[in-house]
Amino acid sequence: MDNIFKKLTADVDDMESKDQVVLKKQEVGIKRAISEITKSIADLTKLVNSNDGSLFGSLKTEARDAPGSLIDEPQTITDIKTNYGRLNPLYGVSCLSDEEIWTCGLSRSMKLYNLQGELVKSAKIKSWKVPTDIAVTQTGDLIYTDYNDGTVNMVTDSTVQLVVKLRKWGPCNVSVTSTGDLLVVMDSDDKKQTKVVRYSQTGCNEIQSIQFNDMGQPLFSCGGFYNTKYISENRNLDICVADNGGSAVVVVNQVGKLRFIYTGPPSNAKGSFGPRGIATDSQSRTLIADFNHHSIHILDQDGQFLRYIDNCGLQRSCGVCLDDKDCLFVTELLGNLKKIQYK
Repeated sequence: MDNIFKKLTADVDDMESKDQVVLKKQEVGIKRAISEITKSIADLTKLVNSNDGSLFGSLKTEARDAPGSLIDEPQTITDIKTNYGRLNPLYGVSCLSDEEIWTCGLSRSMKLYNLQGELVKSAKIKSWKVPTDIAVTQTGDLIYTDYNDGTVNMVTDSTVQLVVKLRKWGPCNVSVTSTGDLLVVMDSDDKKQTKVVRYSQTGCNEIQSIQFNDMGQPLFSCGGFYNTKYISENRNLDICVADNGGSAVVVVNQVGKLRFIYTGPPSNAKGSFGPRGIATDSQSRTLIADFNHHSIHILDQDGQFLRYIDNCGLQRSCGVCLDDKDCLFVTELLGNLKKIQYK
C-alpha cells in the first residue's frame, strides 16, 4: 500500500509540474496579445482624436505596404543546386541563419549550404542509416531524428550527443519551439499509433503528449517513416502538423486541444492535397508544401486559405523553413533548394 501511495504521489507531482509548464506558456502568449492590443488601442485613439484627415490615407497606405502583407507575385530569389539528387533525394531543411541552411535527405550526411550554393560543412549521423528530419536550436546546434534506431540527437561542433532514446516508438519529424522545447512526432513500432511529444530543451523530461481529440479519437494518421508529419509552432503557440497520410494539416493549441483541420481550399480545383513541409511566419500564417501539386499553400492563423505560391517553378516541393526575415526556403526532392520572397 505504501508503494502504491508513493507512486500516486509521484504521478500527481509530475502532473502538477507539467501543468505549471503549460500555464507558463499560456501566460507568455496572453502577455504578448495584451501588448499588441494595447498598442492598437493607442494607435486608434490617436487617429480618432486627430483632425488631420491625411492620417486616414496614411493608415491605408501603411496597411497596404506593411511588412506582413503578401506580395502579388512571389518570386524566387535564389536557386541552389545541392549535392542531392535522384539516388539520394532531398527532403529536410532548417535555417541556421539568413545566410546558411541545413539540409538532409537520403544520405548519412546532413549538409550546410550558403546562399551561393557552396557546401559549408557536413555532419554524419551516428547510425549507418539516414536522418528522418532536422531542426536548429536557438543556440545554433543541429537536432536530427533517427527513426531506425529510435533516437533524437544533437550535433554540436561535429560531436553527436544523444538527446532522447525511445522504446517501442520511432521518432519522425521534429521542430524547436520559441521556448527551446523539442516537438517530436513519433509512430509506434507496430505503426498503429502516432503522437506528438514535447520535451524540455535537454530532452530529459517529457512535458506533454498529444494524441487524441476530446472524443478520444486519434488526431493524426499513422503509418511509419514514409508517412511524413512535419511539425511547427506558430507565434500563438499553436502546434501545426502537416499529416501527409491524412491529407490534412492538423492544428492544436498549446494544451493540445484541436483548433482546426485544413484539407485544402474550399474549392480545391487542384485535387488531392499532399502536405509535406510546414512552417509558420511572424504573422502566424502557415505555409505548407503541397508535394502533389508542386506548390505552397498559405493559411491565416485560423486556417483560412489565403493563396497559393505556384508560380516559382517548384517541382516535388518537400521541406520548408523560414529565416528571421520571413524568406521562405523550399527543398525539391531531386536536389534543388529555392529561396522565395512571398511578402
